[in-house]
Amino acid sequence: MKGYKQSRLKGILFAIIGASLWGLGGTVSDFLFKHAGINVDWYVTTRLIISGLFLLVMFKIMNSRQSIFVIFTRVSHVITLIIYSLFGMLIVQYAYMASINEGNAAVATLLQYIAPVYIILWFAFRGKEKLRAFDIVVVLLTLVGTFLLLTNGSLSKLIVAPSSLFWGILAGLALAFYTIYAEKLLNKYASILVVGWAMIISGIIMTLRHPIWNVSMTQWHVSTFLYLIFGIIGGTALAYYLFIDSLKYLSAKETTLFGTIEPVVAVVASGLFLGVSFKAFQILGIIIIVVLILVLSLKKQPNIDN
Repeated sequence: MKGYKQSRLKGILFAIIGASLWGLGGTVSDFLFKHAGINVDWYVTTRLIISGLFLLVMFKIMNSRQSIFVIFTRVSHVITLIIYSLFGMLIVQYAYMASINEGNAAVATLLQYIAPVYIILWFAFRGKEKLRAFDIVVVLLTLVGTFLLLTNGSLSKLIVAPSSLFWGILAGLALAFYTIYAEKLLNKYASILVVGWAMIISGIIMTLRHPIWNVSMTQWHVSTFLYLIFGIIGGTALAYYLFIDSLKYLSAKETTLFGTIEPVVAVVASGLFLGVSFKAFQILGIIIIVVLILVLSLKKQPNIDN
């Protein structure tokens, strides 16, 4: 019994720390784009490749007898991995960072976390689950919360840049796809292996847009290097590892529940460290969205069978 409690505590800590690192990583990325002149394309390329390599190394350490290339033994799995990488991982990572660059980490994270609403609508559209009164209320409240967040209640203007809104919504849609599409792959292979290779593949594609070696460090300060290390290693690689590893000790539902701390951390950190302020109705919108994220994390998920 004692061992069980210790394992659960370990899982809870891993999930909370991982999600918190994600939230802080977004805030650090915001600082790097706005105050350190870091190029978004280079940053996305670098964090994907380094984080992917980190996860693959961790997989090999934990599974010394299993090849990291086992996922490439079946053509159908390779095709699924490539689609998951390009339309899931790559778009989620790039759109989220682009939304931060155009706006701020708090709004970008909240917009991305609307993904469960897109999943509800998708399953209803596909006829896999009926749209119940609960779902309709969730969708309507999400619209209300998002409207307040983006406009502070004004019907005539946006407080958030339209470009940040576009990328944030795209990040949420990609996260929804990312969540649904890889189900069969994740049932066959370890999550850390799938995510690691998805990052590597996405990073290679991003290299075609902005090579990792195409960067000037002449204007970088010591703080720039430290923020980059935290944003890439702590806020991405380690965050993914801890969050995925928490699944050893907790159910997926519990891990998702503790993961809801990410947008809270992003909002608080943006306010404390970057001076991002929110008006009264925006704060109300944030509260509505965070509560909905929490409620949806407790909701029984529909059976995913593509």
